[in-house]
Amino acid sequence: MIISIIGIGLIGGSLAITLKENGFASHIIGSDIQQENLDKAIRRRLIDEDLPMEEAIAKADLIILSTPVDAMLKLLPKILDLVDQQIVIDVGSTKKRLMELVKNHPKRGNYVSTHPMAGTEYSGPEAAIPNLYDNKYTVFCDVEDSNPNAVNLVKQMYRSIPMKILELDTLSHDIHTAYVSHISHISSFALALTVLAKEKDEDRIFELASSGFSSTVRLAKSSPDMWVPIFRQNRDNVLDVLDEHINQLARFRSLLIKQDFKTFYQLIEESNQIKKIIS
Repeated sequence: MIISIIGIGLIGGSLAITLKENGFASHIIGSDIQQENLDKAIRRRLIDEDLPMEEAIAKADLIILSTPVDAMLKLLPKILDLVDQQIVIDVGSTKKRLMELVKNHPKRGNYVSTHPMAGTEYSGPEAAIPNLYDNKYTVFCDVEDSNPNAVNLVKQMYRSIPMKILELDTLSHDIHTAYVSHISHISSFALALTVLAKEKDEDRIFELASSGFSSTVRLAKSSPDMWVPIFRQNRDNVLDVLDEHINQLARFRSLLIKQDFKTFYQLIEESNQIKKIIS
């Protein structure tokens, strides 16, 4: 199968590695607004060739749209305009605006909306790694609006990785990703800014940063080019969970002021229940 990936970064590049290694793709074409990304992808052998988007679409059986989510709003309708029998998927972290945009497109059935729930704090083709998606979940959104044959082929692709599959409607997807992914990134950005504001000695940060701090602030290394569009598109859901997060922080602050460490202890015990969900 010939696969064209529009946007060669961490997500698209890591998919390219896996789909070439497992034999699902016989040939991978890359298309990107930045030629530098394509040159890196060629050097790393993530892709077999690079082409302008129109040529990449015409030559492919499957097109994977893997750009920042704001760019997807511009590109997905154009890609659907150009396809004939080809199947198109996106791998974006927000869905509502994108799905509304192409809801009535005559080629809507060729499009399958997916979100592989995996990533790192790094970006660009140099960040692409093998096995990024192994045994993770990928979310399929509004599958009833896609052609069954298209859905089945895309499920075959993800299962070949292998990934586990979950189906959600678009609104549920955006709510749940705000709760478990988007708030984590905002919290990490805020923590990094807090430490940078209070600790002016960079050597002390480096020397005293334990594995706990490093893991908590890891996401603060993520690219604003990727995350600002996500926050923009999922603003209402992120605000909802952010308000709750601020309320919880305020509770801890109040307990510290009151020196109510008994209740503080109880709250930590309550938070420990997350281990029943995440081992």
